[in-house]
Amino acid sequence: MPTAVDPAAPDQAQEEALPSDWQAIKDSLRGKRADYTKLPLRRAILLLAVPMALELVMESTFGLVDIFFVGQLGPEAVATVGISGSLIIVIFAVAMGLSIGTTAMVSRRIGEGDDEGANVAAAQAILSGIGFSVPLGVAGWFLAPTMLGWMGGSPDVIAGADYTAVNFGGCATIFLLFLNNAIFRGAGDAAMAMRSLWLANILNIILDPILIFGFGPVPAMGLLGAAIATAVGRGVGVLYQLWALAYGDRRVQVKLHAFGLDLPVAKRLLRVSVSGMLQFFIATASWLGIMRIVALFGDSTLAGYTIALRLIHFTILPSWGLSNAASTLVGQNLGAKKPDRAEEAVWITGRYNFILLASEAVVYWVFAEPMIRIFADDPAVVEAGVLSLRISSSAYLFSAFTMVFSQAFNGAGDTDTPTKINLVCFWLLQLPLAYFLARVLGWGLGGALGAIVVSLATWALIGLIVFKRRAWKKVQV
Repeated sequence: MPTAVDPAAPDQAQEEALPSDWQAIKDSLRGKRADYTKLPLRRAILLLAVPMALELVMESTFGLVDIFFVGQLGPEAVATVGISGSLIIVIFAVAMGLSIGTTAMVSRRIGEGDDEGANVAAAQAILSGIGFSVPLGVAGWFLAPTMLGWMGGSPDVIAGADYTAVNFGGCATIFLLFLNNAIFRGAGDAAMAMRSLWLANILNIILDPILIFGFGPVPAMGLLGAAIATAVGRGVGVLYQLWALAYGDRRVQVKLHAFGLDLPVAKRLLRVSVSGMLQFFIATASWLGIMRIVALFGDSTLAGYTIALRLIHFTILPSWGLSNAASTLVGQNLGAKKPDRAEEAVWITGRYNFILLASEAVVYWVFAEPMIRIFADDPAVVEAGVLSLRISSSAYLFSAFTMVFSQAFNGAGDTDTPTKINLVCFWLLQLPLAYFLARVLGWGLGGALGAIVVSLATWALIGLIVFKRRAWKKVQV
């Protein structure tokens, strides 16, 4: 009777031939090519997750840098940036959805050994991104003042409409930055995705103060300068990506002949991506709904919750890196006809993610108050922030698996499943329960936060049940 083989365990000779973890991480950051359908899974997860986590840190830096410099222009400028961010979420939703489909298709072709198929899928993704960005960019450019008015912006806020117009007008850079990095991630080239965002952010950090406040012959452009700095930074990052795809020594090489419209490939990409867009919309709308409920309890409560949320979002980035690694490993190993190895990759990643987030939750419970006091000293704000940090970090115990399961389904091309679970857990459960506990029962902020914990626990349970049914292994992309 044959014995079961652990796909995560290499044989002794292979284990001894591997470099140290530290050397492997340095190799991954240099972009050294690896076969993730054969490399021991624990090593593969490490090599993918580290640059992916650093990539996400760079992505989050865009908003932080803008707010840091724009904050010196006054509250109206900050309000314009905030409202513009709420409007541009539409672009991010479409770009995120397309990037999910792109990673799924490229990773599947790479796993199959079909490099030409990966090249064609990458080209169709780029064409789709340009196709979506043109109408959205034109509409946003001309309707910027009107949209700020729709969102309740004051005349002073609407006066900064140029910032919104430039961000929408340059939305092609957002699409291409997301999609090109999705191509690199699908090919297992996480280091290249990381480098492009490093380049874009370094330029943004350099240009922001120069264009906002002026320097030498460069006039001060205020809020408009912040938008131009971001657009230029992203644009240079995109040019670097396109150069790497066309001329660099990458696994995916996108040549001109691949840019002819391939309807079957384009249709498959859009079919997978549409559900990905809805995933992002549902999750974002739920988050905005929770913010609206928390705001009912006053500015101090909202401020404390916001501070806690910023801390959590920053420290959760390594977990998203791990989850994105699961997506790539699932796609490539399904393409290589190794479904059991794909499943094992998810279980290992989930365990690592749980250990990481549980450790962070303990730190937040113990040091919640001194951490919140770094950002605020008002007693009411501190109290709300401490409560938010402790209860929200409890949800980490479930987020570890919701994130990994979601990305595993996406990596397999099964974007419908996480979209449906999001709808049930976030819209049908989380929002009504948050309002009921917070307002009807009078539990306030604690009730709203408790609803988040319940909804994430429910997501993890449903995700586990669906994942173990293994239908995702049979999805064709």
